[in-house]
This record gives sequence, structure tokens and C-alpha cells, in this order.
Amino acid sequence: MEPQDKAFVRRTELLLGQDTVEQIARQRVIIFGIGGVGSWCAESLVRSGIQQLTIVDFDKVSASNINRQLMATTRTVGQVKVDVLRERLLAINPSAQITAVEQAFTAETADDFHIEDYDYIIDAIDSLKDKALLIEMACQTKARFYSSMGAALKLDSTRIQVTEFWKVKGDPLARALRNHFKKQKRFPRRKFQCVYSDELLRSQGTEEKGSIMHVTASFGLMLAGLVIQDVAARHTRQE
Repeated sequence: MEPQDKAFVRRTELLLGQDTVEQIARQRVIIFGIGGVGSWCAESLVRSGIQQLTIVDFDKVSASNINRQLMATTRTVGQVKVDVLRERLLAINPSAQITAVEQAFTAETADDFHIEDYDYIIDAIDSLKDKALLIEMACQTKARFYSSMGAALKLDSTRIQVTEFWKVKGDPLARALRNHFKKQKRFPRRKFQCVYSDELLRSQGTEEKGSIMHVTASFGLMLAGLVIQDVAARHTRQE
């Protein structure tokens, strides 16, 4: 990081120390899904000093995204999500290496991402089948892995919590994932932390589930916090 680019992490450095900030800058992070959760996670990571970030999403910005997704505005509707978000992240830190991948994570594309090359893998995928596959594959790597459970149908951000996947309670997505693993008789090889909420409201729509920014963003910020806290804790242990 060039000296002129370091000013924006000055407050982070005052909190964590120069050595930890340098450790943060060295971490390679990939986020799958940059919607209402993943987009805020990406911004928080870059503002905290992450310089090597890959963002993955196949979708384009739609008008229905504007209520909760970072890069969604009336000016970006119709544009590729990862491209819009990359532009914003580079406006925060022009020296960051932001790789935008316009692609879905599926059984057919999974090997293309080389997730074993990353230090941190973050799951903010909506699709049950693809999410389960990412969990299985991420848990086979040496990377730290964090996953978001369902952020829709929730209003009370004070009920958002972090716990190990098999200890998540009151979350339909976690329950569906556990049932999927049991049915397939294939399970994640190791434990991993999840962000979730045990709140569940009724949907006001017929098909889509309602969601709101202060909840989805809180999920994303907590995921980013897990990464930064882990880097700081590991650096402290090494000293």
C-alpha cells in the first residue's frame, strides 16, 4: 500500500496497530454472493484494509435490490452487480486488488474458483443446493470459512447472533441445510461459524421473501467483523 493510500486505514491502525493492519492487507478473501448481505461485507472488509478481494455474483442490479443492496441505486439498475461494486470498492482504496467474477457458484463452475487459494471464504449465497456445495468444499480447505444463514423475514437486528453451524436454532435455512446433508449422507468436514437470527416474521408477499437493509447489512458487517477479528487474534497469538 502506497503512503498516500494509507490515510483511510489510520483509525483502524490506531485501534489494532500497524502490524495487524499489515496482516489484514495480506489476506486473500473471496465472497460468494454480493446481495443484501455480501455487498456490505465487501465494503466493510475493504474499509478495514483488506486489499485482495474476489467478489462473485451472476446477477444484475434490479429495482427491487435498491432497498438493501449497497451498489443498487436508480442509476445502476441493469448493470452487472460485481462490476458496480468493484468500482465503488476501488473508489475507497484504488490500490486494492478487487477481482469481479460474474458467475454463479454451482456444481458445474465450482472448480473454476480455486477456493483453496484463499485465506478466508465467505458464503452469502441464497440457493440451498449451491450453498450446501460451497460449505462442503470450503470445509475441505485450510481457509477460514464463515457463512450467512437467512437474513430475510427479519426486522429486529438485536437478535442477530454468531454460533457454530450445528448449534444454530430457529433458522429455516440452517435447518434445510442440515436436512440436506443428512439426506445426502455427506457432511462438512469441520465446524464453521454462522451469522444468523432466530427471528422469523411472516412474508407480506406471495412469492418473494421480504427483507430490509438494517438487518441484511448487519449480517454482512458481522461476517466482515469475524474476518478482521480472526486476523487480529491470530496475529496476537503469533507475537
